[in-house]
Amino acid sequence: MLLAVSAVQARPVGVLSPDGKVTAVISDEGGVLAYRVSMDGKSVLNPSPLGMRTNGIDLGAGVSIKKTQRGKVAERYPFHGGKAWADNHANTAKLFLSSNGVAFEADVHVANDGVAVRLRLPALAGRKVEANGSGWNLAEPDPKIWATEFGPEYENTYAETTLTKLGDKAYGLPLTAKVSGLWVTLSEAAVVDYGDSSIHLTKEGTLATRLYADPNGWSTDQAVIQPWRVTIIARDLTGLVNSTLVQNLNPPPSAELAEAKWIRPGRSSWQWLAIGDPLETDQHQWVDWTHKLGFDYYLIDDGWAKWAAPWPSLTDTVQYARQQGVGIWVWVHSHDVSTPATRQALFKRFADIGVVGVKVDFPAPASREWSNWYRDTAKDAAAEHLMVDFHGASKPTGTERTWPNVLTREGVRGHEWHITRYQRKLTADHDTILPFTRYVVGPGDYTPTVFETKELQGNSWGHELAQMVMFTSPYLSMGGHPQAYLSNPGLDLLKAVPATWDETIVLPGSEPGKVAIMARRSGSDWFIAAINNGEARDMELSLAFLKKGTWHMVELADDPDKPDSYKPLEGPVASDQLIRLTMRARGGFVAHIRKAAN
Repeated sequence: MLLAVSAVQARPVGVLSPDGKVTAVISDEGGVLAYRVSMDGKSVLNPSPLGMRTNGIDLGAGVSIKKTQRGKVAERYPFHGGKAWADNHANTAKLFLSSNGVAFEADVHVANDGVAVRLRLPALAGRKVEANGSGWNLAEPDPKIWATEFGPEYENTYAETTLTKLGDKAYGLPLTAKVSGLWVTLSEAAVVDYGDSSIHLTKEGTLATRLYADPNGWSTDQAVIQPWRVTIIARDLTGLVNSTLVQNLNPPPSAELAEAKWIRPGRSSWQWLAIGDPLETDQHQWVDWTHKLGFDYYLIDDGWAKWAAPWPSLTDTVQYARQQGVGIWVWVHSHDVSTPATRQALFKRFADIGVVGVKVDFPAPASREWSNWYRDTAKDAAAEHLMVDFHGASKPTGTERTWPNVLTREGVRGHEWHITRYQRKLTADHDTILPFTRYVVGPGDYTPTVFETKELQGNSWGHELAQMVMFTSPYLSMGGHPQAYLSNPGLDLLKAVPATWDETIVLPGSEPGKVAIMARRSGSDWFIAAINNGEARDMELSLAFLKKGTWHMVELADDPDKPDSYKPLEGPVASDQLIRLTMRARGGFVAHIRKAAN
């Protein structure tokens, strides 16, 4: 009798982060597979379900943990984003499980910046994957959250709310919450050979995942690897925006891709937001403008295929641009690259004429089939030395680590929404929330910074200029007309902003929904960017992040009298100084700080 009781007792498995501050505990108590998470002794997740339904069996129920195998991860790799290097240090555990006669495994990854869990099932002929059974139970009954209603193109607005106010709508990941005084972002990582997930709030208060694009599941003879369910945790906003947990959970690239010199982050001009379809007759002019701005690339968007002589004109533009030191990216519809044969043929044709990158638009909702399309498209593009921007795309899940030629993707409501010709205007708080939600998990093609007066729609020039600093995209496709950039008083500062950064600090006073303020370093230069919501505000910022010595600062602040103007200031500064920000409603601020010459 004692042996029988012992056999069904819960066997919780605890895993600590390398610094000992984050704890994950996985339990089979009552036959239910669940995990809970804490940081600094504060609860972040109450017991949260970990499961999957397959062949009519709920693998999260009737579970027993049979044994555990522990491991460690310790690596560092170059990173294209808000910092130069990603650190991947974690303690791991593999749990060998049984449920209703089915043997399977769970992986646990506990890092200093959060926890990730997933299930893995061995290959079985004809296995039917029917539904997810995983989710998150936040450790407060009604925490403040910043969320976006779900759409398969991931282009809805983020807004502040609370957990209980979510109701029965579907929401998209990532979602950020404030729990036990900690910043917590929930998302997925490594969505490959598996469907993408939305989330919804259950009656029990669980944020449960749903296979929105695979409502009937799928059958496979292969092993099934569930995407990681990721809980990023940070004590402050700097820690949150610097997390690389989502990327760390993906395999590294091949040595060839890791060392590829043709993968080059950079800034790009782009005509669609400014004028619509590209004109066949002015492509040399766009290249000339790009060259004058010092940008690396020019993107020819949708409409080029309707030119009188599309391929000869495209070839001519590529050749002319090469003489100017400008690389050409070209837009394609996902339908044109939906099969291996058509994709490989088109990519080869692009590569043969010297195109350096492709913007692939309008993929279908990310079912398991289309998640594999993302992988295969990245692979086929890499074979032809083409960089990629996925547009109209699902959220990033860190797969750009495996395929570093994928520099960015959309999956964000960006400046394409803030445009008069479609009578669309972004909400005032959306831009202040994005850095702490969507941009926590990966780069986003926001297409920032439009200076034309009629397109501001309440934003100031300072707000618009700050977007290109704030919204990280290693392929930084700029939304405005080059002529507007070249005639803007902030041209010198705009030309100095890079596409990637070496270091990022979120400055005090930042609060999602109200104001976002970042200091970013490139080499020895610092840039400060502030984006404000719909309320004017005055703030003081410390320059304590600077090293000792004298620095020279050029700042472009809001003009209180008109949005399409700056109040410029220039002079010496030091690390012990405070600077004053006065921002309009929907305003902003940008500064460029350089070490003063001796």
